[in-house]
Amino acid sequence: MPPSSLRVVYAFAREMHPKTTDVFIQYGTAGFRTKASLLEHVVYRMGLLAVLRSRVKNGRTIGIMITASHNLEPDNGVKLVDPDGEMLEQSWEEIATRLANVSDNDLESTTAEIIKQVNSDMALKASVYIGMDTRYTSPRLAAAAVHGVMALKGTPKEFGIVTTPMLHFCVKCRNDNTYGTPTEEGYYEKIVGAFKNISQKLPVVGNYNTTLYVDGANGVGGKKLNIIKKSLDGELDLVLFNLGGNGGKLNLNCGADFVKVSQKPPVGIEHVPFQRVASLDGDGDRLIYYYVDDKNEIHLLDGDQIAILLASYITELLKSCGAQELRLGLVQTAYANGASTRYITQELKVPVTCVKTGVKHLHHAALSYDIGIYFEANGHGTVVYSKEAKNVVRKIAEEGEAEQRKAAQLLLNFIDVTNETVGDAISDLFLVESVLRARGLDVRDWAALYRDVPCRQLKVTVQDRNVISTTDAERQCTSPEGLQTKINELVSKYPSGRSFVRASGTEDVVRVYSEADTQESADKLAAEVAQAVFDLAGGVGDRPELPE
Repeated sequence: MPPSSLRVVYAFAREMHPKTTDVFIQYGTAGFRTKASLLEHVVYRMGLLAVLRSRVKNGRTIGIMITASHNLEPDNGVKLVDPDGEMLEQSWEEIATRLANVSDNDLESTTAEIIKQVNSDMALKASVYIGMDTRYTSPRLAAAAVHGVMALKGTPKEFGIVTTPMLHFCVKCRNDNTYGTPTEEGYYEKIVGAFKNISQKLPVVGNYNTTLYVDGANGVGGKKLNIIKKSLDGELDLVLFNLGGNGGKLNLNCGADFVKVSQKPPVGIEHVPFQRVASLDGDGDRLIYYYVDDKNEIHLLDGDQIAILLASYITELLKSCGAQELRLGLVQTAYANGASTRYITQELKVPVTCVKTGVKHLHHAALSYDIGIYFEANGHGTVVYSKEAKNVVRKIAEEGEAEQRKAAQLLLNFIDVTNETVGDAISDLFLVESVLRARGLDVRDWAALYRDVPCRQLKVTVQDRNVISTTDAERQCTSPEGLQTKINELVSKYPSGRSFVRASGTEDVVRVYSEADTQESADKLAAEVAQAVFDLAGGVGDRPELPE
């Protein structure tokens, strides 16, 4: 494409999506995320970048998702999805940041520089899939993405309102037709269809009951489950709440992030003791289970417990198949509860890899196993299966002895329920329900597998999050000077004490995580570490306090 034909890039920017702010915005662990009012020019430019990425990948389809996930409604965001349904390749994050921040006057020349830098063949066709969540700002931002794709003569395809994992799934299917059909219906057909197959093979036994309450966070996930609900044929009775009506605001006092961080049940439902409840987040990629006991205390079953439940069942199926040669491993971050790591390594005898926070790091590490299970404690995760693992299980399903064939068929269905591209609340919900059903467990049985060490998360607002540097998968702080020494000193005062700090990937806050032998001690340790961060890392505003 000759430079003169890049004039339209500037024309679209100037006339329709001008850059009206000097606020620097960075592509973080979840793409760009900030107040929606600051994003229109950024999303337009991501349309441009998606076309270049598609051409660098020989015309394979790239995804653009408009979402701010678990953030509150005034925020929004955008992230790119690579051809295999994975996060954008890390080396392109700097390119995305540069393109997002240049002035409109420099946009044309910067686009030309990037074309040259990444060696994008502008004669190739380019395909971009665009999805959005339910925020009122999303349609306008999706239109900006479409204009960016058109400005560089790419072909946009809009999916409208979908969960983030649905868009990842469709991108993967478009580039690999053996994975499924790249439509919302194709997603239901594969994932829900496989869950129904499993359910039909497994009678309801023990303490399991088919009624599940689901908190939809007033977002897209609840809306999609409302569609799915009608096709479940009684295999799972979904009672849905927080579906966005009655003035309910997205992620406000509800949803997976609220439940996990505040350790409180969401608004919108009268809780019955020991009722099984699943909470999704706003864009449907995180899942937390919980129940409230007869003393009105909440018990969380978060990403750690989900990972353990899935790992124990897959291990059992592999044994029944006679396929123990396949290497199964679990990937966690520093946020994983210490008790979960001990249970996985000592009881399940499954290896654990610890990586930096961010799904891209977990996903990459999980690929080193034949079967890799990764979950962040916040409920974001999935299972990935190598081609070798699928082939081994498929062969047993066809040629093994009767009992082995039965277990292998179940595992093949389990693989099909899994959205391997990214953490997916709906897919993970069906995986969890499959295991609870197979084992005849209720939430109390599940919670009794092991007991979490009490923990607390806090955040401290700082002038510049980049003052915090870490090493050892974010478990040790290397700057500012003296902070790690202070953390070590505070931790040493508490039995079973553990604490770490890390900069947020999306905003100027420092996140503090602490564990100790009692909830009171965990709370106290978190508050003390937060105070140290405030003093040594340039805290602004009010001094950190514990949530009530």
